Amino acid sequence: MANLPRVAITMGDPAGVGPELCLRLLGDPRVRAACAPVVVGDLRHLARVAAHLGWPAPDPQFVHDLGNAPADIEPGKVSAACGRSAYEYVTFAIDEALAGRVDAIATGPINKEALHEAGVPFPGHTEILADRTNTPKACMMLTSDAITCSLVTVHVGYREVTALLTRELVRETIEFTAAAMERMRGRKPRLLVCGLNPHAGEHGLFGDREEERVIAPAIADAREKGIDVSGPLPPDTAFLPKLRAATDAYVCMYHDQGLIPLKSLAFEEAVNVTLGLPIVRTSVDHGTAFDIAWQGTADVSSFVKAVELAAKLARR
Repeated sequence: MANLPRVAITMGDPAGVGPELCLRLLGDPRVRAACAPVVVGDLRHLARVAAHLGWPAPDPQFVHDLGNAPADIEPGKVSAACGRSAYEYVTFAIDEALAGRVDAIATGPINKEALHEAGVPFPGHTEILADRTNTPKACMMLTSDAITCSLVTVHVGYREVTALLTRELVRETIEFTAAAMERMRGRKPRLLVCGLNPHAGEHGLFGDREEERVIAPAIADAREKGIDVSGPLPPDTAFLPKLRAATDAYVCMYHDQGLIPLKSLAFEEAVNVTLGLPIVRTSVDHGTAFDIAWQGTADVSSFVKAVELAAKLARR
């Protein structure tokens, strides 16, 4: 593994499926072929979950043990202590990447309610990463073989979206997406931008002319920079099979506009990538799955793909 990219894999919330997924990753030949993995988490807790499932104990040489998981963890239960532990796994991995001691990070699922109870002032990974790396603008993209979507706004309520949309923010998201897809695909990508309102506003009939005032001018700006981008298209038809076949990535205005079609088509395969950072970061596209935590039934596919993509981006 000496010549492979070093990928830090965060354990996620200790009460969720993250620990069992990390155990599976360490024994997965696809992961070992792609990178030199190191799980950032709690060795004692990983061993506890392994024993609970009747699995082999983790090899300590592949675990960076922060030793911060509480001793009385209950699977599937929201806990401030677990939220704090999960946050510390992420910040440690970020610092390791910034210092060049790892080449990329792949993050396990965290619980937003547990983060809040722990007093962490961020709603999710994207915001933590942007703050920790002093990145003024970061973008969330989820990618799979079937569909890729970038989000202009992320973890905000619907009533906040229109106030946050600006020509600059939409253009930057287009640019981030184009650069990332060219890096991943090795060619100039074709992008499609969704409108905000039903029927893409119907020429001002719906909404406050966001398509004409904000989205279309941002698309024009991106085209002037040589980006192959079209839109704004009505969101209810943008994801039809014919359009998906001709599109490398979608730029969506808000969280569910992109994630509903993506998770419908590729829930177990998609990978979350944070664009605009000075480090490489990927993640699973699912949550902590508290309802099946520590049962050994969680699907590791998305996490394997996240690690493989992190290694690929680190090499490039």
